Amino acid sequence: MRMMSLATLAALGVVWSAPALASAEVRVAVAPKLQAKAEQKYGVRDVDRLAASLRRSVERELGRTGAYDGARLELTLVDVKPNRPTFKELGDRPGLSFQSFGLGGAQIEGRAIGPDGSVTPLSYSWYESDIRQAAHASTWSDAEQTINRFAYRLGRGQVIAER
Repeated sequence: MRMMSLATLAALGVVWSAPALASAEVRVAVAPKLQAKAEQKYGVRDVDRLAASLRRSVERELGRTGAYDGARLELTLVDVKPNRPTFKELGDRPGLSFQSFGLGGAQIEGRAIGPDGSVTPLSYSWYESDIRQAAHASTWSDAEQTINRFAYRLGRGQVIAER
């Protein structure tokens, strides 16, 4: 396979651009119960990073698919469970080992408000059920996987709360 430089490709009229950002407005909040759990147990920094990851993932997928154009998405990170002890947990309990592992995941709820004012409830949760999958996971692997699955499915119109 022959490789061409970017300058050569540009001269040939081939143009690459970054994927467009979603035209939907995405807001992410942390549920009050989870915020309290973050302050007492997990660490606020970790939960804030997961909330930011949720926003970025949703924006990326909506930008790729064009789903929810012109809509406003109000999402809430309701619950998260780590696969391994967090930095705060390790600091609070010196005898706790980072080699410990467990089942993780997350729960996300929210709503999409269309340009016409129509409201669509959104809900998604996933928690690992097989402990064998957790042995080699990082601290927030299952929560991140839940966030990415939610964003992927949302971008394809598959995440709608059942009512």
